[in-house]
Amino acid sequence: MATVNVVRVGVGVIIRDPRNPRKVFAGMRRNSHGDGTLALPGGHLEMHETWEECAIRETLEETGLKIDSVRFGHVTNDSMREERKHYVTIFMMGECVCPDTRPQNLEPLKCDGWESFSWEELCQFAARSNASSTDSNESGAEIEENDGSPILFGPLLKLVEEAPQIVLDFLDKSP
Repeated sequence: MATVNVVRVGVGVIIRDPRNPRKVFAGMRRNSHGDGTLALPGGHLEMHETWEECAIRETLEETGLKIDSVRFGHVTNDSMREERKHYVTIFMMGECVCPDTRPQNLEPLKCDGWESFSWEELCQFAARSNASSTDSNESGAEIEENDGSPILFGPLLKLVEEAPQIVLDFLDKSP
């Protein structure tokens, strides 16, 4: 069967940590493009699914968190030439329904686990990701440094670099 080159649609979910509303949940990717990089929960948009439905489904499947108040945050165009992949990534923002729940690692073959990170921490990781870009593939994988800071997955790196005001406002106010 011939390989078909298509642009895929991914949905990344910016979920505010209810214990620290200036932080969002992210985890280290495994066994996929971007292996070893820090990414938000998310996945592929399914046929006839709304962006909101996708964000809610992917969050529940990956973290066990139920989210609401789901809304559009940003979109990035993510060409990963070395991996022969191209995505349009739609970032949605949401709140945890229950303030006491914590994310669970429900897909351990795809993720090392979930932690929460501030925008400032993500910016520091982005600077490191950019400084190391000559030593990695386009998704940021295959970099080992002594300081232990994660490299950001390509779409998350682009989100942080573009710093959309709507996302900054979302992280700057209490739910």
